[in-house]
Amino acid sequence: MNGRRRGLVHRPLVVALAAAALSCARPGQPAAREDVDWRVTGAEPGQTRFSPLDQINAGNVKSLRVAWVYHAGDASPQNRSEIQATPIVVRGVLYSTSPSLVLFALRAATGEPLWRFDPFAGQSRRESHVNRGVAYWESGDDRRLFYTAGRRIWCVNAATGRPVPTFGDSGSVDLAAGLDRDVSRTQLVATSPGVIYRDFLIQPTRVSEGEGAAPGDVRAFDVRTGQVRWIFHTIPRDGEPGAESWPAASGRTAGGANSWTGMSVDNVRGIVFVPTGSASPDFYGGERLGQNLYANSLLALDAATGRRIWHFQTVHHDVWDRDLPAPPNLVSVVRDGRSVDAVAQITKSGFVFLFDRESGRPLFPVEERAAPPSDLAGEQTWPTQPIPSKPEPFARQRMTEADVTTLTPSAHDSALARFRRLRHDDLFTPPSREGTVVLPGFDGGGEWGGAAFDRTSGVLYVNASDVPWIAAMRERTESTPTSLPQTGEQLYVANCSSCHRADRRGDGGRTPSLVGVTERRSATEIRQIIERGKGFMPAFPTLPDAQKDAIVAYLGGRMVSAAPAAPTRSDDPRAAAGAAPSRFQFRGYERWRDAEGFPAIKPPWGTLSAIDLNTGEYRWRITLGEEASLTARGVPPTGTEMYGGPIVTAGGLVFIAATRDAKFRAFDKRTGTLLWETPLPAAGFATPSTYRVNGRQYVVIAAGGGKLGTPSGDSYVAFALPD
Repeated sequence: MNGRRRGLVHRPLVVALAAAALSCARPGQPAAREDVDWRVTGAEPGQTRFSPLDQINAGNVKSLRVAWVYHAGDASPQNRSEIQATPIVVRGVLYSTSPSLVLFALRAATGEPLWRFDPFAGQSRRESHVNRGVAYWESGDDRRLFYTAGRRIWCVNAATGRPVPTFGDSGSVDLAAGLDRDVSRTQLVATSPGVIYRDFLIQPTRVSEGEGAAPGDVRAFDVRTGQVRWIFHTIPRDGEPGAESWPAASGRTAGGANSWTGMSVDNVRGIVFVPTGSASPDFYGGERLGQNLYANSLLALDAATGRRIWHFQTVHHDVWDRDLPAPPNLVSVVRDGRSVDAVAQITKSGFVFLFDRESGRPLFPVEERAAPPSDLAGEQTWPTQPIPSKPEPFARQRMTEADVTTLTPSAHDSALARFRRLRHDDLFTPPSREGTVVLPGFDGGGEWGGAAFDRTSGVLYVNASDVPWIAAMRERTESTPTSLPQTGEQLYVANCSSCHRADRRGDGGRTPSLVGVTERRSATEIRQIIERGKGFMPAFPTLPDAQKDAIVAYLGGRMVSAAPAAPTRSDDPRAAAGAAPSRFQFRGYERWRDAEGFPAIKPPWGTLSAIDLNTGEYRWRITLGEEASLTARGVPPTGTEMYGGPIVTAGGLVFIAATRDAKFRAFDKRTGTLLWETPLPAAGFATPSTYRVNGRQYVVIAAGGGKLGTPSGDSYVAFALPD
């Protein structure tokens, strides 16, 4: 009783102190000791990646120290595991995932573990794909986390780490729910978290890049029950708007046009902005002639119904894998003296498209310019492509002989000789038999790390890899008579070597080495990857079982021949509709590098830019990243390829890891001056987040490595100013 009275006596004083603290806060700033969350991977539903915190600022950032380190504990150097997740922080608790898709909760101030949830516990087989974060929803005391592992969307109690039994089937739903075709034998996962609008989880998906891919339909799930509430067909069905931009019946057979990067939500207007990728197969469109709506488009959908409000297609009939690579940023810009709510979409090509949120009207003029035709039989590339007048591209888009590397005379001579054999005329020069220079490369330019928007200045910060790749095609032929058995080695050469190379060593980037793969994965796992695809590897669902077994045996050092049975192709929707295989095949993802492994183009190979979206002009652009071995040879910093993106704060800072050199950096957001950098346990191929707990601001980054030939790690590292 006495304790209760004491609480009542002092409550008015507590309220008065809290009110005084709030009244002293600057407009738009949180109170000095108020906890500040990072509830969405992009900071807020509009994905600005902006924080109002300024405890860490340009004047004191040099004093940052490691506050805590959490080891997820399941990195796999042999399989080049990665962490690409941006942690979210809610009510002083940090939520994220491990390299093997274990969901965990930590005390955000100390890194102390609270709970872990393993969706594959007790299973002999574990799915493997990257994850870029989780989604959070609450209503009263009901607090839920949503993320995908394998082919299922999990709903987990945020307080206990246990699946919510009333959601779907005992806590999860099939990621294929609501799709109108059988996708059981093709790739279907989700690497980016869904977005929340009211009581809907609007879910992105990742599908195969090749033939027989699942459709990229966008679906909204009920956050309480897991039921599908609406669906939008990104490949229109017959009679739907946009169907005329595809061959007849494509809605039943074509795949891709999926939103794998995630989305942004305008909660006030009730609009979800959905960026989509290319149709499948990525590099030959002879069986999908036409403009191919709504692939490579920014879609504005009614978040409550899935109804299309407007769209803009950034690449017509894509044959360059020019997916829209990141969630758009919801921004406000000044036009003719008034504030306009807009949406900014970065691209792999290095463009920034800026639209009025409600109408879809471009805020800088966009011109349809002539593009080169394809020289592949059966292909008809679109005659024009959209080019925004502003801003200027944030990455190089064309390579000339003057751009060929000069690191060494031999590197220059070799690259120049090959350059002269390749097609290199234009940003939109199509893939070819001899090979076509793709610049920026297949991974951008802009990538999934996204851009950050400073709400106080109207400046967009975006990083870019600035290196060439090569797109080469080959005509599909029957290399071995069907009346003869084929060895595992022959099948490997025919189906796998174009990407994984004849020596099975891959490229150190998108394509992993298969040397010793049977020591790292079971035969069942390898067969499943062959059948469903994984990452950027296409699925081979129609390859006969005997041929899969022969390939697996070959990878394990055993020579087995497969019977000559022809595939039935019954699982390929195109075959079921009577379509033949594509006439041309992609030869595989190739970063164009010299003999030492450096890009075959002059630096910079990585940049960070600040673009004023009010004017479309650049505030600054700097080289980002360093190759230590070249610095030791006296070469000025070159920048590096990168994955991950920046955040920006009211403290005047841009934080970014992302680079191959495994450093975390802070820049003055006004000038681009480097103010602080520190090494990480592994490369931080992720986007950071920042938050405040108990009056102290933290910045946290996942250091998972595993890409670009770097070692894998399992760390989350949080930084703060000294106590």
